[in-house]
Amino acid sequence: MPVYEYKGVSSSGRSISGVLDGESLKAVKAKLKKDGIVVLEVHEGGTMQVARSREFSFGRGRINTGDVANATRQLATLLSSGLPLMEALNVLVDQEENQPLKRALASLRDSVREGSSFADALKTNTKVFSQLYGNMVAAGEASGTLEITLARIADFLDEQVRFRGKFAAALAYPAIMTVVGVGVLFFLFSFVLPRVVGMFEDMKQQLPFMTLALLWVVRVVSSAWWAILIAVGGAAYYLRRYFATAEGKAWFDAWILRLPVFGSLIKMIAVSRFTRTLGTLLQSGVPTLMALDIVKSVVGNTVLADAINKARENVREGESIADPLRRSGLFPPVVIQMVAVGEKSGELEKMLLKISDSFDRTVETRITALMSLLEPIIILVMGLVVGFIVIAIMLPILQMSSGVR
Repeated sequence: MPVYEYKGVSSSGRSISGVLDGESLKAVKAKLKKDGIVVLEVHEGGTMQVARSREFSFGRGRINTGDVANATRQLATLLSSGLPLMEALNVLVDQEENQPLKRALASLRDSVREGSSFADALKTNTKVFSQLYGNMVAAGEASGTLEITLARIADFLDEQVRFRGKFAAALAYPAIMTVVGVGVLFFLFSFVLPRVVGMFEDMKQQLPFMTLALLWVVRVVSSAWWAILIAVGGAAYYLRRYFATAEGKAWFDAWILRLPVFGSLIKMIAVSRFTRTLGTLLQSGVPTLMALDIVKSVVGNTVLADAINKARENVREGESIADPLRRSGLFPPVVIQMVAVGEKSGELEKMLLKISDSFDRTVETRITALMSLLEPIIILVMGLVVGFIVIAIMLPILQMSSGVR
């Protein structure tokens, strides 16, 4: 069904704009007129599929977590100043500069205008607003604390953006060094070494083992590069398909938690995500069972998600959260102890957020330390590879010069 973008004036005299789907331009105008809107401009924006691809495409015009966090905080501020939800959404749509997000917000506003609750409107836009977002808003609407809940959501999203930014910044330099190293090797094997191979093949003398090994590698790469690409591509495709299955993902998630150094780091990141999300949901009034059901989908690891799901079932039967988490053997003892203390004191959500803050600081410290170790390791590996190539080239030349003497 085609989607139409419109501009008009409401019955109260306010300028409004938005998107609306309809069978035809005439049908859209009739619907707007029925809603008491004086139409100033209407034009077709393409099919629903095209509109969605524009809204959620990568690159220019993309909706990222930071954009959603900013819009959420602005909405919380408008509501706390006393504006009704519809007026606050109108202001938000008018001032939003990110066009895909502007259309998403306009869609929310139109749904609310038609009688939907804010939470129900969010559930129709899950590509922008997550299940966690919608459930927290539902709890906020039910308790009459929507503006406070939105501020908490904004804090939660801002924390995600901050952590991802630090993680990306830590990986940037090693990634650049790796790309440069691969580029240097590609240049050597594509342009320099093939010429050297021809020179060595014309020599009528016994070549050193290192030189013979280098010649073999160059011949394989230059003559069978297409087979190597097919093999690597096929293996990558197979592994991707396998890890997309429930069995493959479960195996990979269990294996990655057992990795030395990196396994414990990945577990800490997942536990931090679990505690922060659960604490934020509980703080916003979401029931414990519903909160645990949401949290299991955001930890990013099926092994931990299964443990959380089992804990949820045990909580349903009357147990505390700490006991089933302890039995799983996957959560650090300090987490279990702090959760147990929080449950006994009635301040579980505050304790969960403290755990997350502590783990985030530890993760940032460990990532910084790992990246500082990774940089010299990359330099060392590049130096060894280039050094091997140089020595393999120089050895026969030195032998030949010593033979001439």
